[in-house]
Amino acid sequence: MAYLTLKNINKIYPNGYHAVHNFNLEIEKGEFVVFVGPSGCGKSTTLRMIAGLEEISNGEFLIDGKRANEMGPREREVAMVFQSYALYPQMTVYDNIAFGLTLQGVDEDVIEKRVQNTARILGLTEYLDRLPRALSGGQRQRVAIGRAIIRKVGIFLMDEPLSNLDAKQRVTMRYEIAQIHRETGATTIYVTHDQTEAMTLADRIVVMKDGYVQQIGTPYELYYKPANVFVAGFIGEPPMNFVRGTVQDGCIAMGDNRLDLSRKYQGIGKYEGKPIVLGFRPEAITLGEADGYRVDCRVELTEMLGDNTNVYVTAGETQAILKVDSHDTPETDGPLTFTVPLEAVYLFDAETENVIE
Repeated sequence: MAYLTLKNINKIYPNGYHAVHNFNLEIEKGEFVVFVGPSGCGKSTTLRMIAGLEEISNGEFLIDGKRANEMGPREREVAMVFQSYALYPQMTVYDNIAFGLTLQGVDEDVIEKRVQNTARILGLTEYLDRLPRALSGGQRQRVAIGRAIIRKVGIFLMDEPLSNLDAKQRVTMRYEIAQIHRETGATTIYVTHDQTEAMTLADRIVVMKDGYVQQIGTPYELYYKPANVFVAGFIGEPPMNFVRGTVQDGCIAMGDNRLDLSRKYQGIGKYEGKPIVLGFRPEAITLGEADGYRVDCRVELTEMLGDNTNVYVTAGETQAILKVDSHDTPETDGPLTFTVPLEAVYLFDAETENVIE
C-alpha cells in the first residue's frame, strides 16, 4: 500500500470556485514528488489540503492507510517550508531551528545534538549565533528548511521555496535540497511553477492546469512521452515547437510542405481531412538538408547562451525556436534550412490536444 493516497480530491470554495478537480495520486514512502504548473493551477491548494491547512471538499486523503481528512496538521506529522522564510527576526539561527522542539518540551541536551546535526547537514554551523537579518536569502531558506527537518516527521512539504532567490542561489539550493532528501529519506512533496526545478529534483512530476492533473510521470516520461500539447509545451526549455496542419492522403499538409508519417503512425488515415498539430523539440533538428521534415525559414533573432544558441525563426506565419551548437550560430535576417528527423516528430489531435500514439 502507498504511504500517501489521494482519492478523487476536490476543493470547492464557498463562492463556488472549483480549484481542484478529482485529484488522484499514490506516493510511496521516501519518494520526492513535484507538483508543477502555471500560477492558479491548484498545486499549492492541493499541497495545503495535504498539510491540513485547507479542508478537503470531496474525496479521501490517506496517510499509511489511515483516513486523514479530519486530522489537524500536527496529527499528520508534516513539516512545511513556505515561499516566505517565516523566521523569527529576534531569534538566532539556533533558536529558530530549535523552536519546534522547544515548544514540544524536548530535553535541552537532545535539542543541542539535533540542532548541531541539522546545522551540519545544511552548512549552517558557523551561523548559529546570528540573527536572520545577517544572513543571505539562501542561508535564510536553509534555516527554514532546518526548522522543518529537525522535527523528523514523515512528510516534508515545500511550497515554492526558491522563488525569492536569485538564479545562482536557486541552482545551489536545488542541489542542497536534493542532498537533504537523500540524507533524511523523508517523503517530500514540492510545489513549483519552475519546470527546471521539477525536472532536476523529482522522482515523479504531477503536471497541473486549471485544477486538473494533465500527466503524472518521471521527468523522462514527461519530456519524451508527453500526454498532450500542454505538457509538451510546458516541460522543456525552450518549449516544444508546434505546427498546425491537415491530414491529406495519409500525409501531413503544412502550407506547401507535405510529410509522410504513415509508417510511424499507421492509424493516421482515421484523421483524414482533420486538423492536426505536429510538434518537435528545439534541439531535435539537423541544420541543412537530411531525411525528415525539411523547413526553409528565416532567422529573426539569436540568443548565444554559451555552449548553445537559441535561434528564433519564421516560416510563413509559423514561428519556431531552434537550439543549435553555439559554433553553428546562423546570421540574423538570413535564410536557414533545417530538418526534423521523423523519429523526433510528435503528433497531437488538434481538437482534444492529446498525443497520437
